[in-house]
Amino acid sequence: LSSSVLTSLLAPVSKVIQEVQAFREKNRSSPLFNHLSAVSESVPALGWVAMAPKPGPFVKEMQDAATFYTNRVLKDYKEKDKMHVEWVHAYVSIWTELQAYIKQHHTTGLSWSKTGPVASASGGAPSGGAPAPPPPGPPPPPMDLGKSSGGDSGATNRNALFASLNKGADITKGLKHVSDDQKTHKNPGLKAQGGPLPSGPKPFAARPTAAASPARTLPPVLELDGKKWKVENHEGAQNLVISDTELKQVVYAFKCNNSTLQVKGKINSITLDNCKKLGLVFDDVVGIVEVINCKDVKVQVMGKIPTISINKTDGCHVYLSKDSLSCEIISAKSSEMNVLVPNKDGEYTEIPVPEQFKTVWDGNKLVTTATEIAG
Repeated sequence: LSSSVLTSLLAPVSKVIQEVQAFREKNRSSPLFNHLSAVSESVPALGWVAMAPKPGPFVKEMQDAATFYTNRVLKDYKEKDKMHVEWVHAYVSIWTELQAYIKQHHTTGLSWSKTGPVASASGGAPSGGAPAPPPPGPPPPPMDLGKSSGGDSGATNRNALFASLNKGADITKGLKHVSDDQKTHKNPGLKAQGGPLPSGPKPFAARPTAAASPARTLPPVLELDGKKWKVENHEGAQNLVISDTELKQVVYAFKCNNSTLQVKGKINSITLDNCKKLGLVFDDVVGIVEVINCKDVKVQVMGKIPTISINKTDGCHVYLSKDSLSCEIISAKSSEMNVLVPNKDGEYTEIPVPEQFKTVWDGNKLVTTATEIAG
C-alpha cells in the first residue's frame, strides 16, 4: 500500500485528532483542563498505523506525554472524588492494551494480509473483486465511570475491539501487481505526466502544523478572570506588570514571546506555557512556578519560592535570590537548564542542571546518579 493511499485512508482520523487538540486549546479555563490535556497529548497515538518500524514505542511515547497531566488529576482528586481517579486508570489502560495488541500483531508496523480487497479511501470494493465487507457493528457503550473499576468488562470490550481490528487486516485482499512501467522511480516519463510528486508527509503529528490549519493571530490578553491572571498571546511586550495581587491568585502565561512579565506581591502559583524568550520576574510564590513547553525563558525570584518545575522545555535560566536558595527544582524532558546562585558581591554563579544520568542495580534497587558528558 503506497504512502499516498495510506495518507488518504487515514486523513479522517488525522482530522479528528486535530479537532481534539483544538478543543483543548479553546477550553483552557475549564476545571477539567488537565483531563483535556491528557487526552490531547496522547490522542496522536492513534497514528501508530503510520509509524513503522516502531509503532509500539510511539504509542508509549504519547502515553508518557499524558502522564504529566494524569498525575495532576490524581493529585487533585485523590482525596475528593474517586471517579476521576478511576477515569485516569481506565484511560491509561487504553494505551497500555493498545501497546500489547501492537506487540502481538504489528510489532514492526501495520501488517497487511496478502489476500483481501484493495483498501481505498472511498471504502468500496475493487473493480471485479470481492464485495466490500459489511460495516462494523455499533461501538461498545461508553464506560460508566461512576461504577467500580474492579470488573473486567471494559478490558473485554477493548480486547474484542482489537481482535476485530486484526481481522480487518484482510482489507488488502486482491492487491494488483504493479509492473515496472507503472512505477515512477523506474519510468521518469510518469513524473512529467503527473506534475511534481507530493512529498508524502506523515498524516499524524503531536500538534496541528501551520500547513494543516492556517495560523491565526489572537489578541493579547492581560486580565484577572476570577482568581486567575491570564497573560496570553503577547509579542514583544517588554513592560507587562501585574501589581494588584492577592495570596489566593494564580498567574497563567500562555504563548507570550519576546516579552517580559513582572509579578509583584505574594501569590499562589505561576505557570508559563508555550512561551519563547520570555523573562519572568516575581516577588514571592507560596506554591510552585511551572515552566511547560517553553523555549529560551528566564525566571528570576526576588523573594521566596519553594518549588520550580521545568517540563518539556529547551533553555531555561533560573535566577535565585538569597532567600530562595532552599528551592527545589524538578525537571523532566528538558534541556539547557541553568541555575544562577547569588554571590556575596551581588554577582551570580551559573550552574547547569544535569541532563544525563547513569542508573545501576545495586543488588536491591536501582540507583541513579547524574553524570557529566564526556569530551
